[in-house]
Amino acid sequence: MTRRSSCWACFNSSKVCWKDRNSVYLGCNQSFAEISGAGSPAQILGKTDDDLKGLAIEKSLYRQCDATVIATGQPILDLVETKSPTDGQPIWLQTHKLPLRDPQGEIVGVLGTIENITKRIQAEQLLKQQKDDLAAALQELQQTQFKLIQSDKMSALGNLVAGVAHEINNPVGFIAGNLKPANEYMQDLFGLVDLYQKYYPNPVSEIQEEIDNIDLGYLKADFPELLNSMELGVERICNISNSLRTFSRADKDYKVPFNIHEGLDSTLLILKHRLKAHDERPVIEIIKKYGNLPTVNCFPGQLNQVFMNLLANAVDALEELYNSDLPSRHQADRYQIEVETQIIEDRAIAIRIADRGIGMAEAVKQRAFDHLFTTKPVGQGTGLGLAIARQIVVEVHGGTIQLESIRGEGTVFTIALPLAAD
Repeated sequence: MTRRSSCWACFNSSKVCWKDRNSVYLGCNQSFAEISGAGSPAQILGKTDDDLKGLAIEKSLYRQCDATVIATGQPILDLVETKSPTDGQPIWLQTHKLPLRDPQGEIVGVLGTIENITKRIQAEQLLKQQKDDLAAALQELQQTQFKLIQSDKMSALGNLVAGVAHEINNPVGFIAGNLKPANEYMQDLFGLVDLYQKYYPNPVSEIQEEIDNIDLGYLKADFPELLNSMELGVERICNISNSLRTFSRADKDYKVPFNIHEGLDSTLLILKHRLKAHDERPVIEIIKKYGNLPTVNCFPGQLNQVFMNLLANAVDALEELYNSDLPSRHQADRYQIEVETQIIEDRAIAIRIADRGIGMAEAVKQRAFDHLFTTKPVGQGTGLGLAIARQIVVEVHGGTIQLESIRGEGTVFTIALPLAAD
């Protein structure tokens, strides 16, 4: 219904006309006569829309509206049309059709009005554009703030963890370096004691009493075990230190090859204290199903943060399960977190982290990745964890992160990272 005529663009006053039941014009004002092509109200009397050149394109619509108003007795209001005059600037017209009734209430015709609402529409469009611009600016500001928070958080955490790992290395290295000579010294001393017992089998009473007091036989058997346990302890501390360094490794300004399994293992080791059984729930078992993955070009520190957020959420879900009233909350096999990795058609790797915890309601699932959205009590959740995870996976690494969850059954997060080089 587009009419290219300058007359539509130049009117400001209302256009009014009235017709009988057969859509024959009974009258109009001067403004309507001008845009209809009649020239004057007197020249429009007795004519129909078919006789008016100015309304040639709109006649079918007007005829249909007239018939509807007469048939139903109900007005048709706020019919908005767009016109494209010769100057190329669109205008908007608002048409109203109302039934005309005689004193007895019978419908005898139709009253029509046309208003130029271009300025109002333009103002609404301008307001909408301004609102959209403000919303975009706010979103950009939030994303910038989001990235600053994430960067600052990871920087502080990385510095802390790296510092702890460095401080641990010094005493651990000292202990590890002295265990071997200590073991050799022990063997030498025990060898000397054996020689004494061989050539002086009957010591004086005071020495015999001391041998009995210190239980020399037990000491000789247990001392090597003691040193072995110290070696195992030192080895474990070294593993923890290495995991801390892996987890907190500072990202460069470009992606580097990274072993995803090392990142997962370092994160699990840091979270190990949360997996232990306590008064509120049984031990949480980690089930690893690692595939044969190649290294991935990525920002390791940021991916480790994703793993930490998802695995910590899985632990939270299992703790929430134990405190729920679900009949299955006491089943030991529910307290498991499954971590699975695999290659997807030689073009991407998938990391799947699944728990059998409390799960999410549909409304929560729809907003899970929203910035600052959290269902945890004040002080226990920031609403940043999953939002940060999605940003790192999707925006930084060009991957995907999907969520599947059923309330009362559990939650699965699946991350896909492309293998193609940047």
